[in-house]
Amino acid sequence: MVWLGYASGRALGWTGDESLFLGAMLSISSTMIIIKAFEELGVSGRLRDLVYGVLVLEDVVGVLMLALLTVVASRRAIAPEQVIGNVGLLLGFLLLIVVGGVLIVPPLVRYVAGLGHRETLLVGSIGLCFALALIAQRAGYSVALGAFLAGSLVAESGRGHDIELLVRPVRDVFAAIFFVAVGMMVDPRVIVEHVGAVVLLTLVVVTGKILSVSVSAFLSGHDTRTSVQAGLSMAQIGEFSFIIAAVGVNAGVVAPFMHPVIVAVCVLTTFLTPWLIRRADAVALEVDRRMPRRVQLFVSLYATWLERLRESRRQKTRAAQVRRLLVLVGLDTAIIAVIVIAASIGHERLMEHLVTTRQPTLIPRTLLLTAAAFLIAPFAIGVVRCSARLGGLLGEAAVPPPRTGQADFGEAPRRALMVTLQLGIVVAVLLPLLAVTQPFLPSFAGLPLMLLALVVLAWVFWARASELQKHVRAGAQLIAEVLQRGAVRETTTEPLLAPVAAMLPGMGDPSALHLSPECHAAGRTLAELNVRGLTGASVVAIQRGEDSLIAPDGHAQLQAGDVLALAGTHEAVRAARELLLTGRPPDAPPPARRDPRD
Repeated sequence: MVWLGYASGRALGWTGDESLFLGAMLSISSTMIIIKAFEELGVSGRLRDLVYGVLVLEDVVGVLMLALLTVVASRRAIAPEQVIGNVGLLLGFLLLIVVGGVLIVPPLVRYVAGLGHRETLLVGSIGLCFALALIAQRAGYSVALGAFLAGSLVAESGRGHDIELLVRPVRDVFAAIFFVAVGMMVDPRVIVEHVGAVVLLTLVVVTGKILSVSVSAFLSGHDTRTSVQAGLSMAQIGEFSFIIAAVGVNAGVVAPFMHPVIVAVCVLTTFLTPWLIRRADAVALEVDRRMPRRVQLFVSLYATWLERLRESRRQKTRAAQVRRLLVLVGLDTAIIAVIVIAASIGHERLMEHLVTTRQPTLIPRTLLLTAAAFLIAPFAIGVVRCSARLGGLLGEAAVPPPRTGQADFGEAPRRALMVTLQLGIVVAVLLPLLAVTQPFLPSFAGLPLMLLALVVLAWVFWARASELQKHVRAGAQLIAEVLQRGAVRETTTEPLLAPVAAMLPGMGDPSALHLSPECHAAGRTLAELNVRGLTGASVVAIQRGEDSLIAPDGHAQLQAGDVLALAGTHEAVRAARELLLTGRPPDAPPPARRDPRD
């Protein structure tokens, strides 16, 4: 989002400083808006946990970003040694506050709480918040940094839950003031004058947040439905954007008109947030329905691979290798960023000198860029190689290879996972690298590289998904044969599929489900039930008497007496069983028990 914001600012003709601040403004969602929307709409379960987790991390990054932008805004031109020194001062300030605060604040809070006076505890907690905010401001940093540190230190006292209940009414008062203040900052004249920028930035926020959060949530192991819902829920900006805009305007590096423009974008995305959250479930189901069949299979099995991968992280040897490769990737990326920034600064100074002395610029410019490319090449190759080794290591951990001389039935899913992880790591490295180096490069210089990476990713992913589809179909045929040979009774029949799980490691732990006449799924098609979209599990085979349906599509109608083979994570399979038997979707509240006296 920082990179998209910077590119959008340059496209609008804004300066590099303004574009950099704009990227920071567009990168952080509004905790206040999402919390209020979730409370009013009754959102709970996995979606709320995921979104709140991302919001907490965004706030941490936002506070650090704000502190760094404050340093950047203090001067137009800062030498590298000054930047390093200011970052060192920031880290020293954080270390001093955290270490000193841990020794003082938690015991003090516990002592005040032990007095038994709720008013004293409330005033003391809020007083700590304002005190650390004042200390941070006097030290040259934002009040948000001090308030965040105060909340973290108070939570260490073990009385965070009690204090949260006491502070909630005060929070609601500030929330009301926040929304009223946002409305008062709307300047219709500026909005009309910069309506193009407002519309463009609104589209960038909504589209960029939906795509980035949804893809990231899926890659981290969440199902399609939860991932898309999370992306739609976080498509807005809020309080941190105003603070960052104010810092830039007060420092003189951001034009005053940007503040009301950002406010207008916040207002538009705020109005869109409840509508997007209400439509999130329908949009997620529609996205799942419109995905090609091979992609649907990949999505269903990807979560099972990550589940196995999490279980294998207990092996210390593999964990040490993963950490070593990640460190190497990080070092190579940092060195590439330093070379690019140094080459850019050197190029500008060289051009200024050659133009001033009226000397030819083509040959020196070509030599400088060629030298920079030769310096970058070894480290770029190192990133690719380490990513390949990391993807291979994680792929073998999720889908272990067979022993020597045995048939490898997990080759297709292992290759699909390895390629996905490799390309995902490269993209994950490329995005922050572009965000860091973009201010030192010409506008949109990184766009062709990003588009090329996405095209390669899509092409390789499509090829591996095709191989995986053939593998799943063969595995479904084997599962159907096992079910047909076994004496299928009206039971779950998991032991019957245990040998299949060992032979097909890439399909998780297949689970069988017998449909009785009382089941909710009897008489309904898979499209009507939408098992995969609602739960993340897939029906890979249906055994009906002597007949078998291999990899059924949405038109397949379930009948009483069918035995379904479900594939997916343990949680997804559990949710699918609940949906097929009772019709209750995941995250739905349990049915209320009826009082026998009624």
